[in-house]
Amino acid sequence: MNTIAENDYVLIVYREKRYFKKVEMGKSFHGTGGVINYSDLVGVEYGVKRGSYEFFKPTLEDIIMYGLRRETQIVYPKEAYHICFKLNLRNGSKVCEVGGGSGALTCIFSRMVGPEGSVVTYEKEERHYKNIRKNIERFTEWDNVDLHHGDIMDSDKRNFDAAFIDVREPWLIIEKIRSLMKGSTYLGIIVPTTNQIVETLRALSEGFGDVEVLELMLRRYKTVPERVRPEDRMVAHTGFLIFARKLNG
Repeated sequence: MNTIAENDYVLIVYREKRYFKKVEMGKSFHGTGGVINYSDLVGVEYGVKRGSYEFFKPTLEDIIMYGLRRETQIVYPKEAYHICFKLNLRNGSKVCEVGGGSGALTCIFSRMVGPEGSVVTYEKEERHYKNIRKNIERFTEWDNVDLHHGDIMDSDKRNFDAAFIDVREPWLIIEKIRSLMKGSTYLGIIVPTTNQIVETLRALSEGFGDVEVLELMLRRYKTVPERVRPEDRMVAHTGFLIFARKLNG
């Protein structure tokens, strides 16, 4: 449905600001551009403008950036999309995720593998595990996430089409992850520092090939026709990405 209904989520845009809100009867949105009663939005088609506010149906990126409850730093969309592309995810893929964080990448993986695929996520921290569970219950379309509160080292699940690691010391679990993956499939890893890259590369030197390390930058531009130029601020370094493919034998 493209019509706003009670309890739907809506993205409210006011100039450069974005607000992710739930449409609840009897409540209203108060912002710099004025007050909007949510009851006035029910039955209206998404994409409407009321006063200075624009109301859109949230995309997955909107959910990740503005709707997700964060307990940890998230994997940003600029990395997440490249990760999904490199891991070759598609409907029916089975992907292993170690270190769920706040569940941002979990939700993205869920969308990418579709109703016929599965995402198996391991999170050791109880607080993070509970937050991930709430986020996937709110924002995933399909029941395709198998969330575990525990250690990947205790897992006996196998035949993964891809795997991704987001933990402080990924090199300690690379050998275990390799044993769970199909041959020739991709392992992706994200780390924030160069010291972690060095240790990870050493661990990948046995049993993996086609190794690469990269960093992604995204620069936004002002959209005023009379003065198009880069934004004054940007989210620069958010992590280094490491990719490698499993070698058999």
